Amino acid sequence: MAVKWTGGHSSPVLCLNANKEGLVASGAEGGDLVAWGEDGTPVGHMRFPGTGDVTSVLFSNSCPTKLYASHGETISILDVRSLKGSLDHFHVNEEEINCLSLNETENLLASADDSGAIKIIDLENKKVSRSLKRHSNICSSVAFRPQRPQSLVSCGLDMQVMLWNLQKARPLWITNLQEDESEDMEGPQSPGQLLNPALAHSVSVASCGNVFSCGAEDGKVRIFRVMGVKCEQELGFKGHTLGVSQVNFLPESYLLLTGGNDGKIMLWDVSHEGEEKQKSPTKHTRKRKSKRIAYTKQDGNTTASGTDEDVHGSILPKLTITHGEKVNWLLGTKLKGCQNILVADQTSCISVYPLN
Repeated sequence: MAVKWTGGHSSPVLCLNANKEGLVASGAEGGDLVAWGEDGTPVGHMRFPGTGDVTSVLFSNSCPTKLYASHGETISILDVRSLKGSLDHFHVNEEEINCLSLNETENLLASADDSGAIKIIDLENKKVSRSLKRHSNICSSVAFRPQRPQSLVSCGLDMQVMLWNLQKARPLWITNLQEDESEDMEGPQSPGQLLNPALAHSVSVASCGNVFSCGAEDGKVRIFRVMGVKCEQELGFKGHTLGVSQVNFLPESYLLLTGGNDGKIMLWDVSHEGEEKQKSPTKHTRKRKSKRIAYTKQDGNTTASGTDEDVHGSILPKLTITHGEKVNWLLGTKLKGCQNILVADQTSCISVYPLN
């Protein structure tokens, strides 16, 4: 059962982040931002002027009291100990910002917006150092790669996933999820694929910096590996019955949290893929397996059960939580020394699940 954090917001919570001291920040519709203590007590609140929603919040690692928040087309830098006004702000995006990412050296901040652009802000000189424009639709998610402060990945509603190096203004590598899917299929596309195009909603990079995940509207979770200036899809599995709205690697691991529009939260272990590639540089090819599915009747309903590729394409979840609400944001973080999953959904509260 989830513990519910209430009393902070009055509208749906859209984003979450936590610092290394256990302080949590959440952003909501209508410009609301709340800071929470480890026990779920609101310890600070502010409302940004205007009508913009708070779509992304991000703590600095080097200075845990510093918080970046995007609201509308603006990024504000705040001191979470005193949420009375911003220390600084940037208005460099032309349309609503969807996601922020800070590189490991914390000199660059990336902001992805509805125009498809990614603005790279040089925080030391307080100016835009790069404007990355290749997505032809909303850029929904962007993430710097750990241990590689000049490299990032992005995805968008144009169904494209891109790898960037900031020395160049163009992407090093691009894949179109829908095209890759049709090439990978045996026979013509099913109606379901045409109804649920692979609009890419979320990317997350593992701590090693070489493995990243993408969640898309077709319900699939894809795992990619960076191989120099290119990427290779190592794994693709049907994680959810509806769109995958969030993917989030837990720190220092290959454990991946996914959340979907089907109201499910799942935990996957993709360490086999990551470790295999660390040991062996040989090209990995995916194999399609045909396995039997056992059908069982429960309460008059027929359900399918099977192993691996029967149900999810290649791996089974380590944990499945029936949350019940469409997931807006997922976060794995330690609270009071224990690992927890924090969930933002269509309600005004935050759900906390202990991850034993």
